[in-house]
Amino acid sequence: MQALLLIDLQNDFCRYGALAVTDGNAVVPLANDLAARFDLVVATQDWHPADHGSFAANHLWSKPGQTIILDGLEQILWPVHCVQESFGAQFVNELNLENITEIFQKGTDPLIDSYSGFYDNGHRKSTGLAEYLKEKGVKTVYIAGLATDYCVKFTALDAVKEGFETYVIADTCRGVNLQADDSENALAEMRAAGAKIVQSSEVLSS
Repeated sequence: MQALLLIDLQNDFCRYGALAVTDGNAVVPLANDLAARFDLVVATQDWHPADHGSFAANHLWSKPGQTIILDGLEQILWPVHCVQESFGAQFVNELNLENITEIFQKGTDPLIDSYSGFYDNGHRKSTGLAEYLKEKGVKTVYIAGLATDYCVKFTALDAVKEGFETYVIADTCRGVNLQADDSENALAEMRAAGAKIVQSSEVLSS
């Protein structure tokens, strides 16, 4: 069985959001088209408490983009985003939620960030996504969403490690690109790890 994983298609990562990804909204129509073709569609949702340690505002004299050590792990500091129950944490209005079978929230522990839909950044706790997919008999996952160089990348890397045949739909992803080539490097890293990089046209026509 195949599943589509839609990563963090939330207001704060899209136009006018607190951590807006350039052209992030452009992936939503494609995500809707793809979701209509899959029997199982899972969405991940960044879901931070307001005191999350990855927020620069929660550290004196800090600003987004700086790197600190948070509970033993290197952590990039971000603007406050996707706070639980906030408008920014909601899925974008254009996303057709009727196609989504299950939602997995991540980043709920204030002491550790969670880019991957499967685990926190230290692989200390599972979100339950891998177990859920395996219970459903899923062997292959397709990944789309935001952002290529963070949550998409780490979700794909963990999907490969969990034994899923993994496809990343590149044109249905957009990157943060703190450095200009971050997204390209992320795609190369995912490919090297065993993920296959494809285009939405290939998936929609199959």
